[in-house]
Amino acid sequence: MSRGKGSKLKLMVVDDEIDNLDLLYRTFRRDFDVYRADSAFKALEELDESGEMAVIISDQRMPEMNGTEFLSKTVERFPDTIRILLTGYTDVEDLVEAINSGQVFKYITKPWNPEELKAVVQQASETYKVVKQSTNILRRALRREALFNAVMSAIRESLDYRSMLQTIVETVGENFEATRCILRPVEGDRLTADSFSYLNPDTGSIDVPEEEDALIATVLESRQTQLVQGDNNGKDSTRLVVPLSYQKDLLAVMSVYQDGSATSWSPEDIQLIEGVTEQAALALSQAKLYQRTEEQAQQMMAELEVARQIQTNLLRQSWPEFETARVQASCYPARAVGGDFFEVYVHAQGDIWVAVGDVSGKGVPAALFMASAISVMRRELAQETSPEPETVMMNLNSALADDLMGNNCFITMVVARYRPSTRELAYANAGHIYPLVWSHQTLTSSDRATVEPNFLKARGIPLGILPVWRGKVGSMELNPGEVFLLTSDGLTEATITNPDSSIGHHKGSMLEQEGLWQLIGQENHPLDLNHLLARVREIAQEQEDDQTILSLEVL
Repeated sequence: MSRGKGSKLKLMVVDDEIDNLDLLYRTFRRDFDVYRADSAFKALEELDESGEMAVIISDQRMPEMNGTEFLSKTVERFPDTIRILLTGYTDVEDLVEAINSGQVFKYITKPWNPEELKAVVQQASETYKVVKQSTNILRRALRREALFNAVMSAIRESLDYRSMLQTIVETVGENFEATRCILRPVEGDRLTADSFSYLNPDTGSIDVPEEEDALIATVLESRQTQLVQGDNNGKDSTRLVVPLSYQKDLLAVMSVYQDGSATSWSPEDIQLIEGVTEQAALALSQAKLYQRTEEQAQQMMAELEVARQIQTNLLRQSWPEFETARVQASCYPARAVGGDFFEVYVHAQGDIWVAVGDVSGKGVPAALFMASAISVMRRELAQETSPEPETVMMNLNSALADDLMGNNCFITMVVARYRPSTRELAYANAGHIYPLVWSHQTLTSSDRATVEPNFLKARGIPLGILPVWRGKVGSMELNPGEVFLLTSDGLTEATITNPDSSIGHHKGSMLEQEGLWQLIGQENHPLDLNHLLARVREIAQEQEDDQTILSLEVL
């Protein structure tokens, strides 16, 4: 607000008649800090030197520049100043122009009535106070909004916790013309070893006062802003220590310094700093939560990678070469780990056991049941006498049923035993996709489009549905050139995203066993599972479920 050396408002009187100047000065000197000028040009020079006036009283008729022109030159520089025009003649057009342009608050004719003039000036001064107060409130609101926007815009540029801390301290330091600003993160009501700082480039280094540690300790205990004003090396100084808290959680403590500044912080500035730090604390809390989430996600990914490796190692990666058979198998989880599994086991009596299973659900829970199923199955297959597939299935169900039913899970699987000495294939199916058998010789010698697949349809209920497993078992003879194929539903239920005209399926449909059979019919002999899987992945590019496939080909 425009005040003189004391608490009085500043008033300027401009008139080319010295008597009028003296009269105006004597009239208002007790209530105002009065400045005099006998021409418009001298008045403008005085304004350059003394700054904004609360009220300007100007004569209209003056040499070189009249009152209307003079007052118009002050509008842009001092929009809040109240202007009064003295006129000794009736020039309606000039007066209307002055009033309409917002340059003149009142006009008074000469000779004026002293009491009337005093009343008008008093009204003008009150109007100035109201305008100035409203302007200051608006400016503070705009500054507050601008600072909030500056802080939040700067913070939104990164969710990285450490970079956000540095952004906060720099934004506060720059916008509040601080000499120095230091931000210390807090963990468990204790300062961490980290420190983030801003130093005004025009200031150079400063000494941190010894009482600073005491102020910070007080803030840590009270969670309240601490303000100290005094002298630091002969300079006026202000120390402000502000807590950054969100929902009773103290996140950081910020110390803001202002030494030897021409414009010290007002109470409104301090409130604004506290308001900015409240917004910064909210963003900082979100960044901290985001950082913790990222760290937990990275830790989880690392643990899942270990679990994936363990699961991969649990599935056999190699098996002996057989003189009379060729076995291939692959498993691709939809996530890091999955519930699909396969097994290739050679019994001491020479039987070749193969199996493919699918635990309901995905991810870690399914992977745990998958590991349990493989462990129990290997125990069953390792008996001295090669068991029957039906026995293996019943014992698997007996061992796993309680846990599966308790967790609303089940397992579908096929267990098959191939006996090279008799070429007999015996199998048990617990609610799994039908195994598929075909002869390469038939596919080669016939029109492939007319060859029908042989689905082995003897099947029982999935494991974990009933306390005792029930189902039909099957057996058949596998001749040289015939292939026994097991898959999981991750292949047959794969959604086609890149249709292949050769299989006749449209985009968005499932591949199904018929589509898989059509792809098999296009494969060369001997069957290469890796090439077959590549074809499946080519037309169904988005893997939604674990994909497992195993083949046993009699040579």
